[in-house]
Amino acid sequence: MIEKITESLKEAQNALNQLVSDKITLIEIESAAKILIEAFKQGHCVFSCGNGGSMCDAMHFAEELTGRYRKDRKPYPAIAINDPSHLTCVANDFGYDNVFSRYLEAHGSIGDTLIAISTSGNSKTVLNAAKFASKEGIKVIVLTGRVNPELKSLSDVYICTPGGQFADRVQELHIKVLHILIEMVERHFHPENYEEV
Repeated sequence: MIEKITESLKEAQNALNQLVSDKITLIEIESAAKILIEAFKQGHCVFSCGNGGSMCDAMHFAEELTGRYRKDRKPYPAIAINDPSHLTCVANDFGYDNVFSRYLEAHGSIGDTLIAISTSGNSKTVLNAAKFASKEGIKVIVLTGRVNPELKSLSDVYICTPGGQFADRVQELHIKVLHILIEMVERHFHPENYEEV
């Protein structure tokens, strides 16, 4: 069993090493951070969405922004699209593929930003959210593990992490990227939180 545990950790380490050496993706992460900083600077909201584990990542991203990441500072306006009553109502009345786009239609505004997370790159809920956002002047940052040309064409930033053939490795890199984005926002607005003691 120890051998398999070691293999799993080495596989995760290899995926992270690939990300670290992928200069294009690092530039995309930087671009995403700049979009978030500008949105918060202008008083806009950042929405996040995804299915399954990606929804958990979307929720974690939002709560770190509205709560605390490393040290105390003001909260940032971030909302994960995860209200069960909204999701089940829209799924029942309009079909599940519209649960995220319908929420954006109700609450999103020009200048807001959407973090759209799909490990496969093929989630119709995420694709429809990106379509609506793109059409309505909401910036779209996609976080995925596979290239989907249609989803990429709708995005302002397309971050595709090299996680391998299964969703778990992709998601492990996604949470690292999301944490980095939060850190970059904090470093911009609250550099004192990162001063060495």
